[in-house]
Amino acid sequence: MADTDTRLANRILIGLGLGVLAGTLTLLAGQLAPGVLEGARALATNVLDPLGQVFLRLLFFVVLPLVFASLAAGVLHLGDLSKLGPLSARTFALFFTNMAIAVLLGFAMMYLVDPGQFVDEATQRQLVAEYGGAAQGVLERQAQQAEVTPMAVVDMFMPRNLFGAVTGEQRNALGEVLPLILFAILVGAAALRLSAQRRAGLQSGLEATTELMTGIVGFALKLAPYAVPAMVFSVIVKVGFDVLVALGVFVLGCVAVMLLHLFGTMSVWLRFLAKRSPLAFWKDVREVLITAFSTCSSSATLPTALKVTRERLGVSPSTTGFVLPLGATMNMSGTALYEGAVVLFVAEIFGVQLSGGEQVALLFLSVLGAVAVAGIPGGSLPIIAGLLLTFGIPPEGIGIVLGIDRILDMTRTMVNVGADVVTCAVIDRFDRDRAGDRAAA
Repeated sequence: MADTDTRLANRILIGLGLGVLAGTLTLLAGQLAPGVLEGARALATNVLDPLGQVFLRLLFFVVLPLVFASLAAGVLHLGDLSKLGPLSARTFALFFTNMAIAVLLGFAMMYLVDPGQFVDEATQRQLVAEYGGAAQGVLERQAQQAEVTPMAVVDMFMPRNLFGAVTGEQRNALGEVLPLILFAILVGAAALRLSAQRRAGLQSGLEATTELMTGIVGFALKLAPYAVPAMVFSVIVKVGFDVLVALGVFVLGCVAVMLLHLFGTMSVWLRFLAKRSPLAFWKDVREVLITAFSTCSSSATLPTALKVTRERLGVSPSTTGFVLPLGATMNMSGTALYEGAVVLFVAEIFGVQLSGGEQVALLFLSVLGAVAVAGIPGGSLPIIAGLLLTFGIPPEGIGIVLGIDRILDMTRTMVNVGADVVTCAVIDRFDRDRAGDRAAA
């Protein structure tokens, strides 16, 4: 399975390279013979863009059911929150804090590095005209945007007609996914009060739905090696080199800020919360980081993480047995950072400016979306597509970043797993301190 995933990722990366090369050569040829460029643009519009849309719409098919089933099942997995005790409370608090800090760092990188600055206004207008019906709607709303009121916030999360909102018949500024997320959380919370038998049946159904939807994502990914070069070629011949420069800056910025979060933020946690030497800690867990980087899978890295955390770090089996498996599915700081950064990047490429309230909502949704990501290659794609649709940003932007996703996937998986091990060390320190206090009393 891992070999198959690697081959697919390599094919997508090769496809990206071929699309970039073909687009670049076409632009150069167009300088000498304008008819070549016009013909390439016609080919992109009539053949390549429809192929890209088939790929994208396979992802759109699964956005709503996958988000609902994943989040509702995730709430059910927590069990009775009132009975989980201090261990779970501390664990979930650290998980959320970790992911929120990561998303904020991603936002800061986007504002400081500003990869969208390499795309001029004329190019942005061209992109919106070509791809951005939804983006144009957001730009028009922003031109006449009223002040956000408490009632407007209520409407964002709790529209009068849930199904009308999620199907697009009743759009608001954030439409579609926000009400569905709240509804999924409420369904999961209410299901915790069902009998054990009914709760198990519901959970089984939700997990089956998630597996079915991830199966459709798998079908889409089989098309990706052909759709990615088609979409990238189309964007290049229609827009020019600006997007490529912005993409390169975005990749470097994402890698840098992910490493900053892992070896910066997490080192602060180690020093002040876990009372450990960061240098010694990272040396002890280097095998875990290498495994995560090479496999791009938190689940595949779990056995190594359990062994190293228990044997080299000396963390108690009860803490590792609870925190690490849970973290492998819920504590996705690298993924949360990436999702938020991608949405901001694609928005900037298309000239869409998110308001302060929308950016706060994006932070919240990036954290929830990271928790809901399926544990498969490309599992974050439907979530990112849903976020783009939620904020009225053309989902074709996925095609711009998809080809380099493998590079960033390796880094963000390492961040995800590294943060899990750090969280485990912090929780273990808290437990030892509490045990010492009880013994002293």
